[in-house]
Amino acid sequence: MKLPARLVAPVAAVLVIAAAACAPQTSDTGATRDEKTGTLRVWLFQEVANKPKERVVDAAVAAFEKRHEGADVQVEYIPVDARAQRVKAAFNDPASAPDVIEYGNTDTAGYVEDGGLADISAEFGAWTDARDTDPAARASVTVDGKVYGAPLFVGVRALYYRTDVFRELGLEPPGTQAELIATAKKIRKARPELYGLAVGGAYTYGALPFLWAHGGELATRTGGSYTSAVDSPAARRGIAAYTSLFGDDNCPAATCASMGGNATVTAFASGKAAMAIGGDFSHAAVEAGAAKGKYAVVPLPGVAAGSIAPAFAGGNNLGVLRSSSHRTLAVDLVRSLAGKDAQRSLFDAMGFLPTYTDVRAEAARKRPFVKPFIDTLAAGAKFVPASPAWGRIDASLVLPTMFQEVVSGRKDVAAASRDAAGKMNAAFSSAG
Repeated sequence: MKLPARLVAPVAAVLVIAAAACAPQTSDTGATRDEKTGTLRVWLFQEVANKPKERVVDAAVAAFEKRHEGADVQVEYIPVDARAQRVKAAFNDPASAPDVIEYGNTDTAGYVEDGGLADISAEFGAWTDARDTDPAARASVTVDGKVYGAPLFVGVRALYYRTDVFRELGLEPPGTQAELIATAKKIRKARPELYGLAVGGAYTYGALPFLWAHGGELATRTGGSYTSAVDSPAARRGIAAYTSLFGDDNCPAATCASMGGNATVTAFASGKAAMAIGGDFSHAAVEAGAAKGKYAVVPLPGVAAGSIAPAFAGGNNLGVLRSSSHRTLAVDLVRSLAGKDAQRSLFDAMGFLPTYTDVRAEAARKRPFVKPFIDTLAAGAKFVPASPAWGRIDASLVLPTMFQEVVSGRKDVAAASRDAAGKMNAAFSSAG
């Protein structure tokens, strides 16, 4: 996540959890009182262009303070790249801790393991707005059936394609993943100066829709523990499909094996690729590049004709710290900051996709460019395992290494996925 801070959240989340993995266990910092007046401290992420976000937050805070006489809210916008140390310190030292934090949605399980977030299951269940929260967003705040926050926005990826190139070559947007692969290679053959579809060996969240579309999973859960599933036959079919896109006939492995998500979107925006898998959050970057006015977006197709590949549901959440001495006020402040009115305003100001299905439908009518992303979410987005081990798996580049081993020819799909599964299982076991 850095382009805007919302893009950096998953990466920063990894840093937080990785740091937690080698830090001392968090001390018990549960609050012993629930004050109904006083100062509430809030940490939110600093965006590249932060003023629009500040205006939305200021309005929500003003409404909250009007409802709660004697309550004062102090908001601090923190740099994403500094939050690993700050959040860990806050979990251990209530005196320095805020009452409410914004966090990347892959942080949830690690923060719960650290004992930093309050269980707000009862309040979330009684909140009228929450009834319209989409399942993937709800999963991102849930660990072992308990809710530890409120989703603030969601991000998802779809297929960007060059309308001028498709028109020139007489092509239609692909309707299946097999057609996607064939189309990419057809474009590369006809226009060798272009990548047919820009792909990256380090682009985990661009690769996962292939694994999921073929019926694979990252892991399965039995009781309270996870077991890797990336070496299952279905997952291997998805890995094979994605890695087949690396080569001189589409995206040369020598260049593309090291590319991440930002690099693939940059390749498309700069006019070097005919297709790319990018997020709703990539729209501004594409609009600022050479592809402006010459592209469209459709959902990334699945295996069957007419299907949509499951996408990773990224995004950020808001949580209340266990150490907060203003729990009731803090929960109500989270409702103000993450409620439907605030999410409508954040979409208008920042382009953040709302987590509520009805508010997203309004957003699609307002700005048609988000419709393919909303259709993707409606088709069923997926989330990573709700285990603190996921941060360690992501930080140690288990999946990128697997993809890169295949595209380099060092290992076949079976060997690479078997080794990746072993590393994942070691991490799951260490997490308990």
